[in-house]
Amino acid sequence: MKKVFHIFLLPLSAVYAFFIRLRNLLFNKGLFRVSKVQAKVISVGNLTYGGSGKTPATIYLLELLKRYGKVPGVLSRGYGRKTRGYLLVNTTGNSPNLDVTKSGDEMFLVADECHVAAAVSENRVDGAKRLIKETGVDSIVLDDAFQHRWIHRDINILMIDQRFITSPGINDQKPIPLGIMREGFEETRRADIILINSKFSQPERIPDHLVRHFEGKKVFYCYYENSGIFDLKTHKSYPIDEFLGQESLVICGIARPYSFLNLIEKSGVSIKNKILFGDHRDYTPGDIQLIRKKFYETNSHSVLTTQKDAVKLYGYSKELDDIDIYYLKISLKIENEEEFNSLII
Repeated sequence: MKKVFHIFLLPLSAVYAFFIRLRNLLFNKGLFRVSKVQAKVISVGNLTYGGSGKTPATIYLLELLKRYGKVPGVLSRGYGRKTRGYLLVNTTGNSPNLDVTKSGDEMFLVADECHVAAAVSENRVDGAKRLIKETGVDSIVLDDAFQHRWIHRDINILMIDQRFITSPGINDQKPIPLGIMREGFEETRRADIILINSKFSQPERIPDHLVRHFEGKKVFYCYYENSGIFDLKTHKSYPIDEFLGQESLVICGIARPYSFLNLIEKSGVSIKNKILFGDHRDYTPGDIQLIRKKFYETNSHSVLTTQKDAVKLYGYSKELDDIDIYYLKISLKIENEEEFNSLII
């Protein structure tokens, strides 16, 4: 059955790859027009879909720009939102003025965490212009925009999950839909900076057959650091030690949850009881009932989830008021941080 499925998807992947290469060629030749906006633009993106660490990197960049006196904003298409068009999610210094269903989970999380101007728009050029006009930002971080080439960027950052290049699945390094690649490795040439995210693992060298794609590039390794466990309802912080020896129900709806589960397990917290949803899970009342059922069936002490899931589960606080829910907060750390920061500033 797998072989038949592979044969069916192979020509679709070839067609997808052809049109992506044609599109990039038209941009490279200047036949597609790229527009500039009146702000410094930093793009964060990847070659694959899901799970490379773009959101923590976006937060890192926004906080860096703030530290150096900039007035940054963030713009995304708002993946998973139930709205369309341009929407202002947040104004400078405030909490989000849209709920998570209208902004998308990642944009809500970033706006709530960084308290910067934020907007969602499928059209990045129009969205950037409106964000600048409405909030006065002098720099914009584009979230998940490596493939969105219509807008000029001053710095193009490409994020790559280390596991994707060192321990890929059998078809991972093939084009969509057979694999998970939006573009081929040759498109690393468009990147000004490459961030290889080892997440909670040790850095590994780039495999020999891929080295040529990284030559001449500014390549930095980055990783995640556990910033603590936080109460969903009060946002009070707790050390992870307080969860040792207790039965917890682990919930997550993120792409490639390996790193999240691995960190919890390495910290001494059992992951025996868990519910794994798909990426960007749009939680429903049925999901909440499933969580409640599993929680009491396993006699769990608490629910542990990701920060991305927490912003959506918060909307069900009343339905979950008898259950203690905590989320793991992570931060991105970059090796050779001073050099990286100087390239950005």
